[in-house]
Amino acid sequence: MDRMRVAYTLEQCWHRVPGGTAVTALRVAEAMGAHRDVELIGVAGAHPRPPREPWVPPIHVAHLPVAGGFMYEGWLRAQWPRVEWATGKIDIAHATTLIPCPTDAKLVVTVHDLAFVHNPSQFTRHGVRVFNRSVRHVRSRADLVLCCSQATMDDCLVAGIDAERLRLIPWGVEIDRASAADVQRVRDHYELPEQYLLFVGTVEPRKNLKGLIAAIELLPDPPLLVVAGAPGWGDAGGEPREGVKFLGFVPDDDLRGLYAGAEVFCYPSTREGFGLPVLEAMVQGTAVVTSRGTATEEAAGGAAVLVDPADPADIARGISDAQRRRAELSVAGRIHAQRQSWATSADLTRAAYLEVL
Repeated sequence: MDRMRVAYTLEQCWHRVPGGTAVTALRVAEAMGAHRDVELIGVAGAHPRPPREPWVPPIHVAHLPVAGGFMYEGWLRAQWPRVEWATGKIDIAHATTLIPCPTDAKLVVTVHDLAFVHNPSQFTRHGVRVFNRSVRHVRSRADLVLCCSQATMDDCLVAGIDAERLRLIPWGVEIDRASAADVQRVRDHYELPEQYLLFVGTVEPRKNLKGLIAAIELLPDPPLLVVAGAPGWGDAGGEPREGVKFLGFVPDDDLRGLYAGAEVFCYPSTREGFGLPVLEAMVQGTAVVTSRGTATEEAAGGAAVLVDPADPADIARGISDAQRRRAELSVAGRIHAQRQSWATSADLTRAAYLEVL
């Protein structure tokens, strides 16, 4: 067949906190370069400058006449502006976040999670309104819905999106491992001790940082908790306190060493679409503690200690268990992470494109 022209939304790269939706969209776009029958055309709003590193897209981006909240409201309320305004004729529009773009072509939507349905109090009221309206549009307009975990697929079914349109496309992970020199450089740069616990993620309520801090306070000799991630919003436990060191956003080159140097990576999030930091820690051979009964349990693939995220005592138990089993968990995590690749994610995404055509 002729080369498929796909409008590929990337507005999230310009968000204040691009987050996992930007990471996954960019990594899939990079891996899609191996498929010569797919031409991805990035679509974003009217921005005067490129996004900051590391959020610069690897593909050409065409710009619509509005941006950000104004563009999203136009998409949801008036079906304007259509992506073809920027791209010209296309075969498929791929909305890489929950907010579907207007188009005259076939529509593919990536749904990372529907956490707002379970815990609306952990989101702004405006955000919940936008997400609910987006789900209604996805339910009525999307030809295929791509989900990164079975947990998200289950939520989509409950939201009324029929199973025939759902496709499971797990995310991959970068496999570059930190060297001993990288670990020491990061320790020196951020003034970290030899032993520390690590949390990576945007500081927002659903990440359960408050629960993690409460759990660490129950440990008999609590190590320093290092928090790497951009400030989010809400009462999320992000205020300065003894025993916790906030680093803010950490670039990828430092993040690898930060993972590798940690005694245990702690990720007791109450709800995720996938939980990419779990795999990122495993690549570096770091023992992982994460939440039972969530998408992060799926991401961990049996190679992590699982805990009840609502119970600080159980989180503390899990951390102690991971400290004792570091060597065993390191090997199991590396083996599991090596099986996950962005190339596979891109292959499955391409298959979805072929299916809708």
